[in-house]
Amino acid sequence: MRISEVARRAGATVKAVRYYESLGLVTPRRRANGYREYGEHDVRLVREIRELSRLGIPVEGTRPFLECLGAGHEHADDCPASLAAYRRAIDELTERIEGLANRRAVLLAHLREAAYRNSRVPMPDEEETPMRTDFYELPAGLPVPEDDGAADHLPGTPMPALTLPDTAGRKISLDAPGPGRTVIYIYPLTGRPDRDQPEGWDAIPGARGCTPESCGFRDHHAELLAAGAGAVFGLSSQDTDYQREVVERLRLPFSMLSDAGLRLVEELRLPTFEAAGMTLYKRLTLIVKDGVIEHVFYPIFPPDRHAEQVLAWLRANP
Repeated sequence: MRISEVARRAGATVKAVRYYESLGLVTPRRRANGYREYGEHDVRLVREIRELSRLGIPVEGTRPFLECLGAGHEHADDCPASLAAYRRAIDELTERIEGLANRRAVLLAHLREAAYRNSRVPMPDEEETPMRTDFYELPAGLPVPEDDGAADHLPGTPMPALTLPDTAGRKISLDAPGPGRTVIYIYPLTGRPDRDQPEGWDAIPGARGCTPESCGFRDHHAELLAAGAGAVFGLSSQDTDYQREVVERLRLPFSMLSDAGLRLVEELRLPTFEAAGMTLYKRLTLIVKDGVIEHVFYPIFPPDRHAEQVLAWLRANP
């Protein structure tokens, strides 16, 4: 059998077979005229080298396996030396994985430090801040959401007897969230400085603006309470840990409610949309009184002025 035939049958190149020969891993028989004569055993060796190489074992490291076949064993890993070679390869991979994991952790730490350092949220009484404001301001030209009627059924609807966790470690009953009126602003997804927004986020009507909206409710929180709101809550489908980071970073004086299971979609038929494989709530705000939805804001635009709209409604409807 010629070298080209060995390469074809083993799925290798002629150059690779010659390289294996140079290392003494494949040793074809020599004819009287000096030409190499390959056999089925050589095809088996070349295949074994390639398969082991795909597992991450270097070509030189395949020698114990080939010697095991040469000793007449049916499988290349029937010998103790082959098992030892497996262990060495595993140990080398483990060391590389740990090294890569450590490098990844350091990079993540640098990313987080830089992202948060350059994205500090200003409070209303701060005149100058070193932050970049683009993360907290709405860009021009955002598409305006249209009223599709998806919230028309909500006014007058009793709140379901659901209990949701909040970022303060409590369990909040939606049908009895507290005395007086409760403002629950429901939003899709608050961005974080160290993470990218879903692709095409700004092109989805009503998606962009969760951070400015939350900052608006923060800045007008005392006024909302003075106008008759007993409590203010944000609500989204992110888990509590994700929301807690938002509360701490934005320095919100109120809690966020987590509906990670999207239970309100079933209970109240709240509108949603899809983005990056996620089902997210469309932006809307509920005014709840005595366990019943008294008023609904939907659609909401622009979100950075929404807290002022809620405040104006509370003052107009004492």
